[in-house]
Amino acid sequence: MFTPKYPPHDTPPIPTTPTPTTYSPAPHISDHTPVRPAPATGRPFVQLTPGSVLTLAAGGGALVLVVGAVLVSMLLAVAVTAASVAVCAVTVRSILKSDRR
Repeated sequence: MFTPKYPPHDTPPIPTTPTPTTYSPAPHISDHTPVRPAPATGRPFVQLTPGSVLTLAAGGGALVLVVGAVLVSMLLAVAVTAASVAVCAVTVRSILKSDRR
């Protein structure tokens, strides 16, 4: 069931089509086409309106609040875990100390 099935040795190989190994670009395309820079207009690329500035400020403030809440909750989780481990350690130590008597 799990043994591979190989074709018999007298089976002819499957014919394959040859792939071209060299590349020749079309004759009308040159590799050295000049690239012109964009014309300078004197205007900034991004124009900020008072509404967009307000939106950016509100979005940045919201982002800071969300990231701060996540970091504070992670710190609180670490502090609760540390306190729990400390309580367990004290409890186990007192149990072991009382057994020695």
